[in-house]
Amino acid sequence: MIDIQSQPDYRNIPIDKVGIKNLRYPITVLDRKNKVQHTVANINMYVDLPDRYKGTHMSRFVEMLHLFRPEVSLKKFSAILLQMKKHLNAASAHIEISFPYFIEKKAPVSDSPGLMDYTCSLVGSSDAEGKLDLISEVNVPITSVCPCSKEISDMGAHNQRGEVRLRTRFKKFIWIEDMIELVESTASCDVYSVLKRVDEKCVTERGYENPKFVEDIVRDVAKKLKEDDNITWFAVSAENFESIHNHSAYAFITSGKEP
Repeated sequence: MIDIQSQPDYRNIPIDKVGIKNLRYPITVLDRKNKVQHTVANINMYVDLPDRYKGTHMSRFVEMLHLFRPEVSLKKFSAILLQMKKHLNAASAHIEISFPYFIEKKAPVSDSPGLMDYTCSLVGSSDAEGKLDLISEVNVPITSVCPCSKEISDMGAHNQRGEVRLRTRFKKFIWIEDMIELVESTASCDVYSVLKRVDEKCVTERGYENPKFVEDIVRDVAKKLKEDDNITWFAVSAENFESIHNHSAYAFITSGKEP
């Protein structure tokens, strides 16, 4: 049959990224406690397209994923990217995988178990020279209590749920759980899926005794990452969904420009 995609294009314009977006696909990721975890990912895959070709072969992207089942992890990214370039005759390749990751978390006093879900991402690219770039991302829900509100109020202080987004580059493998725990340790208090009354009392009082601005949270995360020799680059943001304002509070720190 005629291969339309491989036919020549005469406009002499190369395409930086071409491929598929929003593919839902079952994957298996590494789990620190249980070795592996099954989840469903949303996947974007791209390659470059030279100016001489009319199009790329979209079906081959899905074939790549099928070859590497069941595990899709940072450890497998280099092999996936290499096969994408080889299979699609491309100089560069890029893949983004976003998925819910579940961790069993016990309430602080009653020890009642519950599952917390965290939106995580793995991003990888391989350029024309074969340079590999890998980024791990976690999105962590947190609780914060306003230090200003606590200081000026006779009773109580306003508090809210927020979200911290942490992206990192690294020298050697890092666990998703380690990054989540690092973020949670910088919040006024953790977020839990199950809380009994004794737990609710505990987290309310714990947050009140540990007030944090979004500025405090991103600085505390950045400080911990700067002390970790394994981290080569990071970007961290904190957004509080304010309880007494019709807007969010936001702060962002990066250790350097994207390469």
